[in-house]
Amino acid sequence: MEQQKLKENIQKLKEKLPVTIVAHYYQRDEVFELADITGDSLELARRCKADDNEWVLFCGVGFMGQSVKVIAPEKRVAMPKIACCAMARMIDQKCYDDSVRFLEEHGIKETDVLPITYINSSAEVKASVGKMGGMVCTSSNAYKIIEQGLESGKKILFVPDRCLGQNVANMMGLRSCVIGDGTDPNEADIICYNGFCSVHQLFTVDDVRFYRKKYPGIKIAVHPECDPSVVAESDFCGSTSQLIKYVGELPEEQKVAVGTEYNLVHRMREKNTYVLSSTKPECPTMNETTLEDVYTTLKAIEKGAVPTEIDVDPETREWAKVALERMLAL
Repeated sequence: MEQQKLKENIQKLKEKLPVTIVAHYYQRDEVFELADITGDSLELARRCKADDNEWVLFCGVGFMGQSVKVIAPEKRVAMPKIACCAMARMIDQKCYDDSVRFLEEHGIKETDVLPITYINSSAEVKASVGKMGGMVCTSSNAYKIIEQGLESGKKILFVPDRCLGQNVANMMGLRSCVIGDGTDPNEADIICYNGFCSVHQLFTVDDVRFYRKKYPGIKIAVHPECDPSVVAESDFCGSTSQLIKYVGELPEEQKVAVGTEYNLVHRMREKNTYVLSSTKPECPTMNETTLEDVYTTLKAIEKGAVPTEIDVDPETREWAKVALERMLAL
């Protein structure tokens, strides 16, 4: 079916069904443009809770659909594609337990550890963090959450993104280490799990220097999932929403190179905005969702048989919600 016809059929189903379509910033344009609600992962979950429709059709990756179900269990959540964030897949229950065991083997008791998980993690990992007294963070509030966590006097176990953990440690003037890098975790304030975003690893110091040489006076703005060496050479580091605000407030004539996912960057500003990479930094899993998938899922909702409906078992949901609510309370 051609794209225009698909869009028309999707619009008709949207008007007929009690469904709200939501899309993350990294979705491809044709999907993003159809959404009723757009934003980053936590913003989408919170706005879905406040929405009146029974169904949420979530265009994103798996942990985002789970977050809606945790925050708003009364909602029915369907995903056109249950695509999985590569970073979120880097840590599961066993890997989390192994990390806690690693610290204990190095003389750091579980009771002396406060875990914090980036929202880019499964509901199961969030639940484990909640059970240990920890909380969730986003890229925009990681500094504040870690700062608050350190007031406990405990060491921070930060999962799964080593770069976000290290970048926050650098901003705070604290010591960090990565599990498995050979350093002593006893010497670190923030102990990071060795996970990362494959897209944000594409940006390098060489890219920054290339743009500075080609366009003297250019601004470099990057996401905190980038390597600390890249962040150190940038003019601005911020979350998705913070990057949008930063670029949007620059004078139109100011050139800027942005280190984050391609679909977001090319929608930021028409002129003088560049992607900080020699290759196209496109998230493969975020781009799995197509118009055909959206249409097929709407038809499944219409028929009352949705194979991609998201569910989270009650105990996991309860503890994951605890971890999320600790963050929201701050």
